[in-house]
Parts: sequence; C-alpha cells; structure tokens
Amino acid sequence: MAKSMTGFGRAEVMADGRKFTVEMKSVNNRYLEIALRMPKAFNPLEAKIRQELKNYMERGKVDVFIGLEESDRSDEKVVYNRALAGEYMEALKQISEEFNLPLSISAAQLANYPDVLTMQDVEEDCDLWTPLKEAIDEAAEQFAAARSREGEFLKNDLLAKLFNMSLEVETLKKRAPEIVAQYQESLTAKVKEMLGDASIDENRILQEVAVYSDHVCIDEEMVRLESHIQAVQLELNKSGSIGRKLDFLAQELNREANTILSKTVDVESSNIAINLKTEIEKIREQIQNLE
Repeated sequence: MAKSMTGFGRAEVMADGRKFTVEMKSVNNRYLEIALRMPKAFNPLEAKIRQELKNYMERGKVDVFIGLEESDRSDEKVVYNRALAGEYMEALKQISEEFNLPLSISAAQLANYPDVLTMQDVEEDCDLWTPLKEAIDEAAEQFAAARSREGEFLKNDLLAKLFNMSLEVETLKKRAPEIVAQYQESLTAKVKEMLGDASIDENRILQEVAVYSDHVCIDEEMVRLESHIQAVQLELNKSGSIGRKLDFLAQELNREANTILSKTVDVESSNIAINLKTEIEKIREQIQNLE
C-alpha cells in the first residue's frame, strides 16, 4: 500500500500516577530523520525509542514530542542532615559559653542554616519504558494510518494520470504511420512542383521517406514509455517504501517523453508529447510525497 510521507499521531497513557504524552508529525525527506524532544528522564531510553519508531516509518523528517507529567507525586524530597545540625549546635554552645551569651535557637532557625535541610531527587526503581512504549505505539499507529489514507489518495491520483498518459501514447501510435504517409505525399508534391513536367524517380522519393522515417520513428520510445507506465502502476500496488523507485521511474518517463517531443514534426503529435511531459511533471511532484 502506498503511503504518504506526511502524517500526524498523538497518544496519552496514564501509569503509576504519571501521564505519558507522545505526539509525532512528519514532512517529506529523502531519508528517515527522527528528531526527538523529550525530558531528560527518557535519555537512557533514546535508542529503544528510535528503534520502536522505525517499525512504523521508513522515510520522512519526523518530529517526535514526548512529555511526562506527575499528577500526585514529586521527583524530589526534603533531606535532614542530622550530623551537620549537631555540629551547628555544638558550635553555638561554644560561642554561648565563651562570650557568656544566652543560647536561644528554635528548630526553624536551625533549619535555615546552610545544608541542614536540602532537596534531593527521588531515585525510584520504576518502569518508564512499558507505558512509554504503549504511548509510542498508539501514536505511531495513528500516524501510520494517516499516512496510509493520504497515500491511497495519492495512489489513485497517480493511477488516473498514468491512465491518461496511456491514452496519449495510443493516440501517438495511431498517428505514427500517418505522419510518414503525409510526409511522402508532401515530398512528392513539392518535387513535382519543382521539376514541372520532368520525370520523377519514385524510388528516390521512397528512399528519402525511408531515411526520414528512421529519424522521426518513435516506436522504441513509445514501447519503453508504456513499459515504464506499467512499472509505475505495479509499484503503486506494492507495500513498503516505494518512493525512491518511483522517483527513478519518473525520470525515465521524462527521458522518453523528451525524446518523443524532439522527434515529432507535426503540431498534433507535438501537442501530445507536451501533454505527456506535463502529466509526468505532475507525477514527479506527487511522488515526492510518497514514502
């Protein structure tokens, strides 16, 4: 199934008092480029996150936003340094005795002394990966579904354009013999006009027509063009990443159309060749959106 390279997905998962949020969006890119924005708590899981995302995408510039919210818990706690508080008290007692001063200090005052009370991160043995993976998978499935829906639209549009190209090629194939016949008739008339009553070597005229036919013959180009059209149609019905292969085929389509245009000499055939090039250009633009 053809997939677009643009997509969006979002998911939220609640686990153990935490809310895990994953949001992803993508645009066209030649290769797969994943940009992660997430809290530092997830840094040890970065390799796992990237590997999990690669199960859902092969090309595109993908921005992934991961959030973590605490609902009823804190990652920090207050730590009381009893030993340091005791040292402060001993020092205060010495000052009181040496200078004959009253010792009057409350617990609140002692707590204000440096490092008696400090804030420390809570080191919990908690599983971040399981709920995060669930959120990643849910968001990625939405993301992949969005890509598939747009890819189906692009596929149908491309198939319609390829069908129109096939009709144009059929018209060219029918006109090819007429072009040579018209040239033979035109050449004969011109020679008769130039020579007047003089005799005309019909064989010589036929030789000229044969030489001309070799120069303007587009049979090979049309065969290759039809072959490339069929190849694109087959690729569009395959699964996986097809964008690069289609881009190459589009270049081949354009090459054959250019050759056909350079060989056509009548207005109608030239217009058909121009129409082919126009359709191919539209196809090339659309293919840039496919994964």
